[in-house]
Amino acid sequence: MDRKVELIATGDIYNLRVSGIEPEPPGPDELRIRHVGIGVNFIDIYQRTGLYPLPLPAVLGVEGAGIVEAVGSEAGEFHVGDRIAYAGIPGGYASTRRLPAWRAIKLPDDISTRIAAGSFLRGLTAHMLLTRTYRAERGTTLLIPAAAGGLGATLTRWAKHLGCIVIGTVGSPEKARIAHANGADHVIVGRNADMVAEVARLTHAKGVDFAIDGIGGDMLGKTLGCVRRFGVVASIGQVGGPIPAIPVQELGPIRSLSLARPSVMAYAAEQETYRVATQAVIAVIRQGIIASAGRDYPLEEAAQAQSDLETGKTTGSILLLP
Repeated sequence: MDRKVELIATGDIYNLRVSGIEPEPPGPDELRIRHVGIGVNFIDIYQRTGLYPLPLPAVLGVEGAGIVEAVGSEAGEFHVGDRIAYAGIPGGYASTRRLPAWRAIKLPDDISTRIAAGSFLRGLTAHMLLTRTYRAERGTTLLIPAAAGGLGATLTRWAKHLGCIVIGTVGSPEKARIAHANGADHVIVGRNADMVAEVARLTHAKGVDFAIDGIGGDMLGKTLGCVRRFGVVASIGQVGGPIPAIPVQELGPIRSLSLARPSVMAYAAEQETYRVATQAVIAVIRQGIIASAGRDYPLEEAAQAQSDLETGKTTGSILLLP
């Protein structure tokens, strides 16, 4: 029987319920796909806890890849049997789902369906951060948090491909080794490390050009302290707590900082942007810039996968396998 994992109430992982489903016919401009793999991301946790509310009950999961099973009458150049990937729309924690045809990206023969399943959301996020939020280029100095995690690894490898200098942060020596293996030039180790002082030392008191905060809580204020004058900070997550209010005086005029709060879901909702960015993601997968190492869980263990991601027990991408 086909299955889905449904969120029945916001809160902890015990509100995720496994149940059976029947495949639905696609609408005129939709496809029905059968998942090969479904990515698990922090946005799923934010939706589960109610930070990013969804109408309930809801099926979480905003990326995946699989095989086209049925094609709507107005769904364009798709055929049953096509391999596709997608990102940016909930409904992924299921054996099968309907999908707007414009979200489906045909996969070339040399791109693995399973690798694509857990790569597109973090690939789109990296593309957004390194091209629109801040145009990273050779010599740009970046501060990347959780550099051994799925997004951190992708950002590190992509930034190094562009010729950037990367300072990563990690929670343990084991994760530091992973971050170095991904190409980080410097790694700050330990949750209680004096990040501001370490960045000042590594940049000869200048600060980095671009810093990304995926932690939230008091980490955002520390991240602001790591950036040079006229530098940019991107706040993209809050696994460590709510985003605090930032007085304008914290940004300038003396420090002259720019603070961005970009959303990959908004980025992926722009159809032309989505088309260009997903092709860039395919290119970096082909080049080996997006690493495939991570952990797989059966679909029924979606709650455990979220728990392991939330508590920092994983590195790399996380996949649910139907």
